[in-house]
Amino acid sequence: MKLRAHFIGIGGIGVSALARYFLAQNWAVSGSDIEESIITKELRREGAQLKIGHFKSNVNPDIAIVIYSQAVPLDNPELIEAERLNIPISSYPEALGALTRENKTVAVAGSHGKSTITALTARVLISGGFDPTVIVGTRLKEFGNSNFRAGRNGYLVIEADEYREAFQNYQPDIIVLNNIDREHLDYYKNLRNAQKAFVKFVNNMKGGGIVIANADDQSIRAIRTELPKDTIWFSLDSKTNAKRVKQIKRVIKIYGSFNVSNALAAYLVGEALGITDDNILDAIGGYRGAWRRMEYRGKAKIGKQIIEVYDDYAHHPTEIVATLGAFREHFPKSHLICIFQPHQLQRLKALFQEFRESFNGVNSLILIDAYQVAGRDNMSHNVSSAKLARAIAKSNKDIDNVVYLPSQQNIKGLLSGVASKKKSKQNIAVMMGAGDIVKLTDRLLQ
Repeated sequence: MKLRAHFIGIGGIGVSALARYFLAQNWAVSGSDIEESIITKELRREGAQLKIGHFKSNVNPDIAIVIYSQAVPLDNPELIEAERLNIPISSYPEALGALTRENKTVAVAGSHGKSTITALTARVLISGGFDPTVIVGTRLKEFGNSNFRAGRNGYLVIEADEYREAFQNYQPDIIVLNNIDREHLDYYKNLRNAQKAFVKFVNNMKGGGIVIANADDQSIRAIRTELPKDTIWFSLDSKTNAKRVKQIKRVIKIYGSFNVSNALAAYLVGEALGITDDNILDAIGGYRGAWRRMEYRGKAKIGKQIIEVYDDYAHHPTEIVATLGAFREHFPKSHLICIFQPHQLQRLKALFQEFRESFNGVNSLILIDAYQVAGRDNMSHNVSSAKLARAIAKSNKDIDNVVYLPSQQNIKGLLSGVASKKKSKQNIAVMMGAGDIVKLTDRLLQ
């Protein structure tokens, strides 16, 4: 009889990958989430038994372990029932941490860019013959549109999430430090606390481990003396990396200088593991991007207009600036439209001024209501998408249209109004945010 693992919040991008790991290890898997999604539907097809809604009846004595998402409150009825039945309980970071201790682990950390670097690093290791197990925070075409790959030789590549210091549970052999930003301020309060957490994470590394750090990031440079003396530094501007950067630019298919930097980090992981330049560059050159990372979704026909639609996960000002900059660089003469959904009111309040200055370079900006995260937006923050739209319209006269859209049902009509009417002008729409804006993208393309 198979051992059974039960996952609370199984639809989350990280928890679902871990559920797939257990399926690959021939466990029976069950789970629950508050709503149906692409991921829950996929997991059902792969053999998991899923319930929508959290109920104590979802938990029974034949379960060997319960694993829960950090987003799940401690008064969740399934958690309470598991405790009553004395079933072993583990958070997602604790369960993933156990895997890092059992495997030779590459962990990618940073406020931004984790998924792309993890995906590129995984491709580099696969190209080099390492056959790693991979747990990544997005769906990859290379893995059959999955966020998980089962490997066979004891290597593990993961994202090291800094939210609530989840990464303190991990003990990697190689750490990539990409950047540290004013993110998750509901927990960290300020940048210095975040920096301290990253340093503590580095100190969890196994003996003889390797740190690969981004010298182009000011917040990482500021903790240089707190990192190991033999840290490997990467930079787009350094003479040391000039040849690698030139090689990467020759083969890379994804847009933006930040993605060249992401690829350079993956390149150095490959070098540290003895993978040849040719194999590394084949892996980087063959990467076509990930789900919701500057992802081309298709053409929307609105009246007589054709709008090219892209999806992107950016939800922090730093990410927005980098992503929109890459779009503008790649489509310099196009009419660039951004449809943005803020993610979490607390983040919008803490970084309101930064958001206000993040959309330079777009021709039109449409703001929809913020996605409120369960358990993290329980109070009014006196901010809204409407307030942000007014602030941007007042301060940025270079954007032709700044509009707050209270009803998503009206998106096609509004897009028709703001899109360029010139036949020679290509319309590019970027659907941006970490919430449920992807549903709006689907509606737009119908």
